[in-house]
Amino acid sequence: MDILFIRHGKAKGNLEKRYIGVTDEPLSADGIYEVAKNDYPSADIVVTSGMKRCIETAGIIYPNTEIFIDSRLNECDFGDFEGKNHYELNGSANYQNWIDSNGEMPFPNGESLQHFKKRCVAAFDDTIRRFSDKNSMAFIVHGGTIMAILEAYCDNGKKYFDFMCDNANGYTCTWEEKKCANIHSLL
Repeated sequence: MDILFIRHGKAKGNLEKRYIGVTDEPLSADGIYEVAKNDYPSADIVVTSGMKRCIETAGIIYPNTEIFIDSRLNECDFGDFEGKNHYELNGSANYQNWIDSNGEMPFPNGESLQHFKKRCVAAFDDTIRRFSDKNSMAFIVHGGTIMAILEAYCDNGKKYFDFMCDNANGYTCTWEEKKCANIHSLL
């Protein structure tokens, strides 16, 4: 099966470099433009998180394809960092501790990276089983969601942050023997 992982177009918070995990922002005008200008491969099935920015991105790219929503694919809950950017958090002991931990420390009053990864992988597993008869599938989700799934199912030695990608971009791969193989940048 061919799988596409597409990060949603930019929302206002992305433009301002804010942590927007659970904040349900729509696409910005820039986000709509960047998604609409790209040529994406076709997909038999489209799966998104429950967030507006992903659902809107899916509607632009795949207007005639049924969209399946799974909120377990939502971005991480950034807790006390939610809605803030680096400049607003600079000087915060909690923020510095989180940076010093390489992002491994749970977000204060938010989600741990381990819990986030576990729920994303569970959603991916369920989706793959549900639609195993399809030839292609597009996941239109969040940067963190893509990183969590590819880290779990890629055997090329790359780690979570190695799979970071820009908005409206992502990866293509083939699902072979319960692994993501032949991974390439989408655009």
